Amino acid sequence: MISGAHVIIFTKEAEDLRAFFRDVLGLSSADAGGGWPIFALPPAELAVHPSEDQAHLELYLMCDDVYATAGELQSKGVKFTRPITDAGWGLVTALELPDGRELALYEPRHPRPSEATE
Repeated sequence: MISGAHVIIFTKEAEDLRAFFRDVLGLSSADAGGGWPIFALPPAELAVHPSEDQAHLELYLMCDDVYATAGELQSKGVKFTRPITDAGWGLVTALELPDGRELALYEPRHPRPSEATE
């Protein structure tokens, strides 16, 4: 049975991204050997959406209060590349990673699987 998910970000700026996840986002990590950190993530969800365009994957970090989280991250020098907008299913924004790519951040407004009752 599936017990979790392992997300990999490939980048030429690995040390900068590792420092960002450790120092800015405060994610704990374990040394997988040779100083290779693997970061802990909070519980995850998986959605599958139809697409008329090319198939692709997206990574979104979730938070309970996107305005407070964005403010806290901005105070640590994080640049946001998109304003917070209401997408109906959640309040969404994006931040700039040290390698220049975007990472989405959102406050869910949809039913959560962790809240579902059987």
